[in-house]
Amino acid sequence: MLEIKDLTIEIETKKVIEKLSFIANMGDKIAIIGEEGNGKSTLLKAIYDETLLNYAKVSGSINKKDNSVGYLEQIIDEKYLNMEVFDYLFESENAYYEKIDSFYNLLNELHIDNYILNKHIRILSGGEKVKIQLLKILLREPDILLLDEPTNDLDIETLVWLEEFINSYGGPIIFVSHDEYLLSKTANVILHLELIRKKSVARNTVVRCNYDTYVEKRLRSLTKQEQVSRKENAVYKKQKQKLAQVMDKVHHQLNTISRGNPHGAKMLKRKMKTLKVQEKRLDEKELTELPDIEEVINIFFEDVNIPRKKVILDIMIPVLKVEDKVLSNNISLKVIGNEHIAIIGNNGCGKTTLVKEIVNILKERVDLVFGYMSQNYEDILDFNITPIEFLSKTYDKDELSLIRSYMGNVNFTKEEMTCSIKELSGGSKAKLILLKLILDKCNVLILDEPTRNVSPISNPIVRNILSDFKGTIISISHDRKYIEEVCDKIYKLDNNGLFEL
Repeated sequence: MLEIKDLTIEIETKKVIEKLSFIANMGDKIAIIGEEGNGKSTLLKAIYDETLLNYAKVSGSINKKDNSVGYLEQIIDEKYLNMEVFDYLFESENAYYEKIDSFYNLLNELHIDNYILNKHIRILSGGEKVKIQLLKILLREPDILLLDEPTNDLDIETLVWLEEFINSYGGPIIFVSHDEYLLSKTANVILHLELIRKKSVARNTVVRCNYDTYVEKRLRSLTKQEQVSRKENAVYKKQKQKLAQVMDKVHHQLNTISRGNPHGAKMLKRKMKTLKVQEKRLDEKELTELPDIEEVINIFFEDVNIPRKKVILDIMIPVLKVEDKVLSNNISLKVIGNEHIAIIGNNGCGKTTLVKEIVNILKERVDLVFGYMSQNYEDILDFNITPIEFLSKTYDKDELSLIRSYMGNVNFTKEEMTCSIKELSGGSKAKLILLKLILDKCNVLILDEPTRNVSPISNPIVRNILSDFKGTIISISHDRKYIEEVCDKIYKLDNNGLFEL
């Protein structure tokens, strides 16, 4: 159905993908994994339409064999934001009537309310936008599906549907996802894109197995390789040391042997020659190298604590609404001490609106240092400045040195530190905001989908960082692993209020 051969993608003289080859067959669910900025989204764009990559040089072949391709972008194009949903989905009423049966079936499957069909896309929630994009693609019944972060902002109910849909879809699906549950339940082929040696060398691995098996085998292989390497190097070092001692002894004997003993000198020279042959053979022996992998991120919150009985938040909101639409009623929430809470609920129920209300309330508190990660990074980040400028306050030498050190610990390259923020991947922007929260020593975190753009390679580490956080976390998340590992309380928002589960 789809064949890729020797595909190389180069961005500004740097190869992000090199000599990638694989075939996508019927029923293949190919998950592309890898760290932020490793070319995952770029690869999907290349497969869909090479002309989208006006920023990259592409070589090799992509043969789609006349199959139609549906492509879900990570972010909906700005040109559609002022359109009404119905106009976005259908070019004409005839197009609507031609697809009317499948349209209403998909509306039900995706849990999309009819009322949004006449709404402008701009005012929809993040999850609703993803659903609408999916709906438009599925109405065209493509042979091959390319999905770039399809789980972003989807509620748990729709995530379960998406898992079932991916598994039942007959054609090949190639997708990027940071949702480890989705990866575990759907992928049967893993395509791992890496940038090793300080992000200077591109490497790809294609394995036909499920995600859990890949992670387990990879970890086992890396552990074994490391053990063998360390053992071989220890033996080599010991043999080298012993050989050096013998050679020193022979060399000393040669220097001190009397001229009246030519036979002895000859024997010593012969022995030295033999030792040098042994040394050469020892040096030529190939030793198992330590695993060459991407460095994991290494950051944590320092000196952060919240008194156990301190009241962080105690609110009562009679009516929660956006524009003219009432989302919920009689919302009450009390947060005490270093609680880690998650707020869940269906797409469009008002979770982000509620969190923004909480942010406005906490802004007035002078006894807390709170930080906010918005679902829309542009609410926080000035895309026209550099990451270092975003993190800096004083611009003095010591501060800049500290910032560069922290950025290096989350695998920012020197180029990424000084480029404009708009050039960063979504995952790198998420890490940048997390760094800001750490450097500001925040003791209260308000997080709207904190793991949505973080790779499955880094996600376990980010979850561990937040789980160990000694302050307060109020978060929105549909990431089931995040909810399980980080949060000790879960609240569900619906039109009747906010209820602890």
